[in-house]
Amino acid sequence: MHLAGGLKISNFEHQNLLVHLSLTPMLPQEVQARISELSQKIEYYNQKYYQEDISEISDFAFDQLLEELIRLETQFPQFKMADSPSQRVGGTITKNFETVRHQYPMLSLANTYSAEELLDFDKRLRKLLEEAEQSPETLAYFCELKFDGVSLSLHYEKGLLVRAITRGDGVQGDDITANAKTIRQIPLRVEGEGVPETFEVRGEVFMSNAVFRELNVQREAEAKERYANPRNTASGTLKLQDSAEVARRKLDFYAYSVLGESLPFASHAQAIAALEQWGFPISLTYQLCPRLEAVQAYIQDWQARRFHLPLETDGVVIKVNDLTQQNVLGATAKSPRWAIAYKYPAVQAKTRLREVLFQVGRTGAITPVADLEPVLIAGTTVKRASLHNANEIVRLDLHEGDWVFVEKGGEIIPKITGVEKNERPAHSQPVVFQAFALNVALCWCAMKAKPSISALIPVFARPR
Repeated sequence: MHLAGGLKISNFEHQNLLVHLSLTPMLPQEVQARISELSQKIEYYNQKYYQEDISEISDFAFDQLLEELIRLETQFPQFKMADSPSQRVGGTITKNFETVRHQYPMLSLANTYSAEELLDFDKRLRKLLEEAEQSPETLAYFCELKFDGVSLSLHYEKGLLVRAITRGDGVQGDDITANAKTIRQIPLRVEGEGVPETFEVRGEVFMSNAVFRELNVQREAEAKERYANPRNTASGTLKLQDSAEVARRKLDFYAYSVLGESLPFASHAQAIAALEQWGFPISLTYQLCPRLEAVQAYIQDWQARRFHLPLETDGVVIKVNDLTQQNVLGATAKSPRWAIAYKYPAVQAKTRLREVLFQVGRTGAITPVADLEPVLIAGTTVKRASLHNANEIVRLDLHEGDWVFVEKGGEIIPKITGVEKNERPAHSQPVVFQAFALNVALCWCAMKAKPSISALIPVFARPR
């Protein structure tokens, strides 16, 4: 069928559009049945799109289904289900987030930075297992990429998501359930074989690099300060009071563990397989490694490949696979003994500083940005790097034409970490932030009159 303007829609979309536009009164039982039908359809399409990357209907048709559901739930709130997919769009305002104690402490991981430290970790575990009269010969590891996001604990009762808690200090965190429900990858209801009566799923909330870039483009268009990196942006988003704004930020989620009483799993690999079957999003970058050599090969393999992923990573999480061995090994006050994080070194390159650009924000704040000769770092061409503020320019002792070291760690925006002073050009002048600040005051006044103006003014300000 064709609509005015040449828009083509399917028969399915046409039928749903007619239902949506229908003004025929409905009996209460018909409303309840329709709400249930719409909820099931929307969750089905969500699952197909967000978990399987399959789009079975157009955005237009999906929006019509969602709008009809919201309209019916508004008119008949008594029929709104606890796991209604309308919660994905947000709208709940939370003035204060309740602090909740974790049932199981959310411990941090100890870090390792070299093959030697990883070998020491393996030896330490084998010794502890022998002391506990457990055979170290069966020791195997489960490797996962360490994503640069925010840890979240999801609590389910009778298949329904009832609470989402941030890590906080590891002992207690904030209840951000309304905000978590807007993340479309997080199941609101879990169904399937072997689903426990109550259980807890832990995972990482993150903002993809593509969404982060889009958000910063939007903020620049609104003459607002750019966000520094996806991780901090995701963390701040989870604590926003308006869940509708959280929904607009398009956060994502990967699950990495499940906890509960008397769970039927003998290994972490079995638990991950169950989470996949129950509909939780799992990063398919994991690998079961029977020996330490396989762990080292995994680390080496992903050191370069990780830069092709849609999100930031900074290492590998290595866990003992056998859950009985995990219990035997236990934990210290801060970290589990059976897991460790291998941190990749930050990727660094050397290039020449062309000039310093001073970015003037909406409030008059001045941010220095280094304009660089293009250099390849972590698979992308870098042309600019953050200098943060005047103190950073002084700390680096930055001069015109300097050769600088540029690093890309857990940041989308690279940063300058050092200067090769032995290669500094003769007679080069220092970059002076303060001299520029006075000259830019008039520009800021003009920007206040015309907020759409956003200036990037190149200058090497010399002392006078």
